[in-house]
Amino acid sequence: MLSALRGGNLLGFLSQLAYNSGILSKFAVKKNLYTDLLMDNLKKVFAGKLLAIKAIKLQPNEPFTWASGWKSPFYCDNRKTLSYPDVRDFVKLELTHTVLEQFPEAEAVAGVATGAIAQGALVADALNKPFAYIRSKAKDHGMQNLIEGDLKPGAKVVVIEDLISTGGSSLKAVAALREAGFDVVGMVASYTYGFPVAEDAFKAANVKLVTLTDYENVVEKALEIGYIKQEDVPMLHEWRKDPANWKK
Repeated sequence: MLSALRGGNLLGFLSQLAYNSGILSKFAVKKNLYTDLLMDNLKKVFAGKLLAIKAIKLQPNEPFTWASGWKSPFYCDNRKTLSYPDVRDFVKLELTHTVLEQFPEAEAVAGVATGAIAQGALVADALNKPFAYIRSKAKDHGMQNLIEGDLKPGAKVVVIEDLISTGGSSLKAVAALREAGFDVVGMVASYTYGFPVAEDAFKAANVKLVTLTDYENVVEKALEIGYIKQEDVPMLHEWRKDPANWKK
């Protein structure tokens, strides 16, 4: 906890203090106000951390090509957070806080392969809960498992994801858990682009999604630190409206 102060991360220190001392439970009357204020600030703080380690890159004039074939001015790889102990601890702490705050009924944690396996395991360790992960497809050898791990039948499971784009792979993992008889209480992700197609898909699947940061906060923080220019913003917004057809 003191390391957060030494690094100048007062918000992280206060967040750790709240967690360690049970402040959130003691001041139930102010719980919602505290949570909303803290989450708004944390989204901006986390956006800055992702930009600083280049886990998120913005190249409005030299777009990336995603595996889907989409052209994108954004590139996000939250697995890079695992290589930076201070950022890794931040992610572990805030994902854990979010699970405790939003999904206190969760009995187990599941990570979506491959990006969220490590993050999910970190959260399960912090909560002292059972952990499993969901493959994108069943193994073609051995036990041919789709879900790796050993969870109590019918357990209430919170799913951890590193990134939400269209939501397809994330909700596929939810479907696998449900088909196996588990009760998915919700999902916590590090980042979301906030595409309308994803929002509609999560609503249709009746899955509550909570994220540590998002497109809006990344763009706002990138402007603050001079990573992008104001004239880049309209183009970024146009891309997010219809990413599948952008630059075609």
